[in-house]
Amino acid sequence: MAVLTLAELATITRGELHGDADAVVSMVAPMDKAKAGDVTFLSNPKYAKHLGECQATVVMIKAAQRDLCQGNALVVDDPYVAFAKVAQALDTTPKAAQGIAPSAVVAADVKLGTNVSIGANAVVESGVELGDNVVIGAGCFIGQNAKLGNNTQLWANVSIYHRVELGSDCLVQSNTVIGSDGFGYANDKGEWVKIPQLGSVRIGNRVEIGSCTTIDRGALDDTIIEDNVIIDNQIQIAHNVKIGYGTAMAGGTVVAGSTTIGKYCIIGGATVINGHIEIVDGVTITGMGMVMRSIEEKGMYSSGIPLQSNKEWRKTAARVHRIDDMNKRLKAVERLLNQDAKA
Repeated sequence: MAVLTLAELATITRGELHGDADAVVSMVAPMDKAKAGDVTFLSNPKYAKHLGECQATVVMIKAAQRDLCQGNALVVDDPYVAFAKVAQALDTTPKAAQGIAPSAVVAADVKLGTNVSIGANAVVESGVELGDNVVIGAGCFIGQNAKLGNNTQLWANVSIYHRVELGSDCLVQSNTVIGSDGFGYANDKGEWVKIPQLGSVRIGNRVEIGSCTTIDRGALDDTIIEDNVIIDNQIQIAHNVKIGYGTAMAGGTVVAGSTTIGKYCIIGGATVINGHIEIVDGVTITGMGMVMRSIEEKGMYSSGIPLQSNKEWRKTAARVHRIDDMNKRLKAVERLLNQDAKA
């Protein structure tokens, strides 16, 4: 169990401590459940009313709420960011592997950095390069000539195909597949002819990828994920997609081939993005968005129908089917009105 003094918390968060610097904490907890030995935080002002009852050893808080906190307080610029940093410092999640398991199959010419760990039944093929402190979980597959940068960790059963490159400090959750064939076929008089996917996947530094996500290799050029991108669970990224620096994608999103997504975009869950389009920097797409055309201006975009009762939804669906007829009738009325106005 990790234990930190409040003085150490102040250093980690670059905050200003008010209280006992020698007091210690070992867990992060929500404000309503925190007890002695815990650290909590206030990021939403509507919860400030609970500060008087909070039992945490220290509360991370903005300066504006400092007077509401009766006990130890750590004044920070952004309590939620401070929470993330402290949670990292107190994290006790084990590594996906420790040392190189006897059952791991590692080709003779693999280049291993220092302190590499490879779990049971993992397979690392010829020509692979693994940087310092790389961790490969049990049952992973690393294909020929793939490269993993320093401090990158794969959880169990991740598959990294041939020639795929991951940068430093990446984290990939279980059962994700990177570098599988893109969906490329030609149709010869009704018969599908497979197009070999000759590109690869290049992933930058500090990229995190959730479980059961698939990132396809490029058909000719590479699929590219830039630095500091976060990708949730069960996402499909097709061949030759490019995702810019700092973009975040929530679960269930599907991106069709050859689409470019800019920097600092936020893609809500279950969004569907068409292929061969471009989305500029700074775009937010709310959940279940359907993006059929390029987005050329930053901002927030939404689509889809909000949830209704079944009775209301049936009425809405019936009206949608009549839109074309209603549009024709409206234009006819407008023509009559225009004729009357000219008379």
